[in-house]
Parts: sequence; structure tokens; C-alpha cells
Amino acid sequence: MELAVANDASGVNVSDELFGVDFKPALVHQVVTAYLAGGRAGTKAQRTRAQVRGGGKKPWRQKGTGRARAGTIRSPLWKGGGRIFAATTRDFGQKVNRKMYRGAMRSILAELVRQDRLVVVKELSLAERKTRKLLDFLDATGAGRRGLIVVTEVDENLAYSSNNIPYLSLTDVAGLDPVSLVGAEKVIVTVDAIKQIEGWLS
Repeated sequence: MELAVANDASGVNVSDELFGVDFKPALVHQVVTAYLAGGRAGTKAQRTRAQVRGGGKKPWRQKGTGRARAGTIRSPLWKGGGRIFAATTRDFGQKVNRKMYRGAMRSILAELVRQDRLVVVKELSLAERKTRKLLDFLDATGAGRRGLIVVTEVDENLAYSSNNIPYLSLTDVAGLDPVSLVGAEKVIVTVDAIKQIEGWLS
């Protein structure tokens, strides 16, 4: 199939196996959920009665005091004691096979094409750090100012120029992820980046 290139009469030929596959919502949901779960820190931790400092001595004798029996002052019933069901550090990561991940990425890209959310540009480079020049370029291509820019390699001028634009992200092909693609209003990708993505997902 052929994708139109913004502000250019020619198009770019891409594989139907990549940009023409059916959308698989269950697979995309699983991969997106796994990617978000992998970003969770999982560092929450609390102490049990065994981990709280102190409490090694029995506070009073077992019988004869008229008070309830107690074995340690670090019981969860006492102030300063441990937690009964203490939270521990954990890994929220989910296993996703490489074939599943690439299949989900192909499905997302194909759906972006069907929804006219994928904007292909011939090239994207700035001679200087000017946010205005980047905004003018986005307006000229009809891509809008909200979305994700995908290039083969991020240069400093482009990175600095995109920093001041809200709701606009910039990444290279190596840093592409399913969450960014799904959440982007428009995905602006260069011809070279399209070819690199095609080689990666083929």
C-alpha cells in the first residue's frame, strides 16, 4: 500500500503486512496494560511486628497483674507496633512475548492509518532552536500541535524546539512504545522513520 506524504506529491510504499492488518483490541489492551504495569515502582513497604525495632522483652508477666497478656510492645495492637498485613516490595511486570509486542504495534499503526491519525512527512529538521519554526511546520502539514513526532534520530534543535509545546512529544524509533502511539492525537513520522519501523516490525 501507499501512504501519502504531507506537502509532497509523491507517496511512500509500505508493506500491507504492517499497515494493513486488522485491529486486535484484546492484544493491544494486553500489551498496553503490561507496558504500564512495567512502569510501576512497586517500592511500597511496611514493617511487620518482627521487623519493627524493639519489643524483645515481655512487658509484664503472664498472670497476676490484672492486665491482658502481652508478649511484646511491638504487637500490631500497640502504638508503634508493626502492621498485621504489611505491604512489601513487588514487581508488577507482566511477561509479553516479542511476537505479541510486535503484533500489537502493527495493529496500532494500521489503525492509526485507518483513522487518518498518521501523518507522514518527507523530513523534519530545524536549522536553529526556534519553537515558532516547528509550529509553522506542523501547521503547514496539517498535523496539528497535539501528538507524537517520530524521527530516526533526535537532534538538539528539534528537541529544544518541541519542549515548549504542550501536548507534543518527540521520540526516535528506538524509543517508540504502544502507550505513546495509542494516546497520541496525531502521529507525525518521517519517511526514513517509517522505513526503519517497517524493518523493525517485519
